[in-house]
Amino acid sequence: MPNNHKRLYLFLCAWLCAVTVAFAQYTVTLRIVQQPALHAEDTIFAAGNFNNWQPADGRFYFVKQHGYLSLQIKNVPATVVEFKCTRGDWGKTESALAGADIGNHVISITGDTTIDISIAAWKDDFAPVVKQRTVSPNVHILDTAFAVPQLNSKRRIWIYLPPGYHAGNEKYPVMYLQDGQNLFDASTAAFGEWGVDEILDSMVKKGAPSCIVVGIDNGAERMQEYNPFDNEKFGKGKGKAYVDFLVQTLKPFIDGHYRTLRSKNRTIIGGSSMGGLISFYALLKYPDIFGRGGIFSPAFWTADGIKKLTDSAGNKLTGKLFFYMGELEGGTYVNDMEEVVETVAKKSDAMIYKVIDPEGQHNEQAWHKWFADFYRWIMEDGFNNAIRLDK
Repeated sequence: MPNNHKRLYLFLCAWLCAVTVAFAQYTVTLRIVQQPALHAEDTIFAAGNFNNWQPADGRFYFVKQHGYLSLQIKNVPATVVEFKCTRGDWGKTESALAGADIGNHVISITGDTTIDISIAAWKDDFAPVVKQRTVSPNVHILDTAFAVPQLNSKRRIWIYLPPGYHAGNEKYPVMYLQDGQNLFDASTAAFGEWGVDEILDSMVKKGAPSCIVVGIDNGAERMQEYNPFDNEKFGKGKGKAYVDFLVQTLKPFIDGHYRTLRSKNRTIIGGSSMGGLISFYALLKYPDIFGRGGIFSPAFWTADGIKKLTDSAGNKLTGKLFFYMGELEGGTYVNDMEEVVETVAKKSDAMIYKVIDPEGQHNEQAWHKWFADFYRWIMEDGFNNAIRLDK
């Protein structure tokens, strides 16, 4: 058992004891009581935190019953269910009357529940909204087709250089973040951006330590590339090869072309959902490369082997780990993360900052909300100033 003073627990929610596995199982019935006449014959699906937001999941579609389009979801624990209706594609999701995006339906399940849904309009019946670019001047595209030999593919790579980078000779820590298209620019983010560049510009201006951020776009096989384990539904896991790419190809390139601090405690990795899963796996697989990590809403449920790997390899973790989950993502996902965090706490000397946000959802807005806290904490102790080349 590692010494307690080597670990830091920040339990931010007093209600934590309420987030336990519920033994009761309930039936949730969704009924569409109103929808536009256009596309009335199309199949409508529910996509939510109960099926990893798959927009055309054949297990969750509405059928005509008792005068309504209904969908019955059985064996739901006492949790929070969050979903949207689609016609099989995220480009064909329900919207407001004028085509604007709407929030998710959010239901707290405490018993058998019937929910009536009114669909005002479908997003694809309106002209696409042209998203404005929101990227900071400190961000540029490193390459639109950076070679990924381990996966026989190519990927767009973004890089954020700290304010004043080109005017000095300092070396900087490097943070590698997954799902690069969602980090910096609203025009490339399907569901909103994290706003990493604006957050860091503001924090550095106020005296926070600086950092280089490398954003790696996800590919068409995101569910496989961000999973180190095979999954019956999503296919063969390619996460080991992806993490090998980060360590063997991308990091050497970044270190060779930019002024970086290369030690493990100056190398950070992070991501959300599947990106959170693969970032945590990278910490376990390469503990001598990645010393610090941000694991946001990790999709541990897709990786049957992650808990066993944490148990066997967690003792190698010695750095700082930030874990986030929103309560509104669902009790099962919260419990999965709790189990992994507890194992890391028991096995390792790692410092842990854990957040369970009672209002948090599984989206970019939630990850944006907590990114500054993550960054402030992960950059503490010895990160207060960049190290000059001559030191």
